[in-house]
Amino acid sequence: MKVGIVGLGLIGGSFAKAYSAAGHTVAAIDIDKSVLDFAILSGAVNEVLSDEVIPECDLILLCVYPGAAVDFLKSKADVFGKKPIVIDCCGTKRLIVREGTALSKAHGFTYIGGHPMAGTQYSGFKHSRKDMYKGAPMVIIPPTYDDIGLLSRVKELLSPAGFASITVTDAETHDEVIAYTSQLAHIISSAYIKSPAAAVHRGMSAGSFRDMTRVSWMNPEMWSELFLDNSDHLLTEIDTIIKNLVEYKDAIASGNKAELIRLIEDGRHLKEEAERKLSKEEAAV
Repeated sequence: MKVGIVGLGLIGGSFAKAYSAAGHTVAAIDIDKSVLDFAILSGAVNEVLSDEVIPECDLILLCVYPGAAVDFLKSKADVFGKKPIVIDCCGTKRLIVREGTALSKAHGFTYIGGHPMAGTQYSGFKHSRKDMYKGAPMVIIPPTYDDIGLLSRVKELLSPAGFASITVTDAETHDEVIAYTSQLAHIISSAYIKSPAAAVHRGMSAGSFRDMTRVSWMNPEMWSELFLDNSDHLLTEIDTIIKNLVEYKDAIASGNKAELIRLIEDGRHLKEEAERKLSKEEAAV
């Protein structure tokens, strides 16, 4: 298999290392030539993803910001040809899927929206790992949901990455859910670390602090673009959590222990329900 990778940051670099380790040929490009040179020197990348190489690829993964992914699709729409399946790996889907679907129909290449649900608080090729996606979910947004041949091909092409599951959805649902499961969590983490107490926590913090602050160390350029791309759904989630926090604040301010107990129990029960549902879904896979 020959895989083309656009962007060698944490996501693209991890794909490159995974496919290379599995014995496949990896062609790549990156705006930073020094990163590309190092990736080739380290053996994660075999060659440059040139216009001549693009049509030879079985799979092309766009591992860049949404705006850059759209620009790449536009600039290479007549270059892809019939062979490669082009999958973007952007964190929001409505913009890129709308543009990618229209371009693929107009120019005759195969495009699928995608989002690998894995990562760390760090960025860059130096933090990428060949096992980044092992056991993680992969979300895809195909042009149609009844093309079993295409879905089987996609599953085969992605298998070297080691994903545990592939979830098929639409762009709107993806962005609505991801506003809660990912984007809101990053904003809360960033806001939480801004307390003056963060500077004096040494010796008085444990797992809760580490869990809450882990993703506050995020890439500002990338995440600001993702937040703005998904602002409608994200603002809904922010309004919801502000409302919930005010309920806790009011109960504490008024000394209403019964109400505080109710709020805590509600949260615990919702967590238990979510875990039960997840366990049933995993068992059904």
